[in-house]
Amino acid sequence: MGTNKSVYRIIFHNQGNVYELYAHEVNQGGMFAFVEVGEIIFGERSKLVVDPSEEQLKSQFAGVKRTYIPLHSVVRIDEVEKEGKNKILSTGEDKGKVTPFPIPMTPPKGD
Repeated sequence: MGTNKSVYRIIFHNQGNVYELYAHEVNQGGMFAFVEVGEIIFGERSKLVVDPSEEQLKSQFAGVKRTYIPLHSVVRIDEVEKEGKNKILSTGEDKGKVTPFPIPMTPPKGD
């Protein structure tokens, strides 16, 4: 296995949480306004230590060849040297380090 495939870290919002995934493929998908992510990497480094959020992601993406993430949900995509742990970061009480874009307010009618 002498191939040097690029590794990408994708950070995005999903159902009130911030997901961090590592994958070998990231493209502008065939569907308008979606980012296509393929070959998601799940670490098999240590069988003794089990990370619950990575296990949850593993089961959530089991059997998925590629996933399409809405463009407005993507926070950041980086090409990195090597993969890290996939994780789900809660944005509940602590609000995390990522703040979602504000929703535009429309002026009231009848002015």
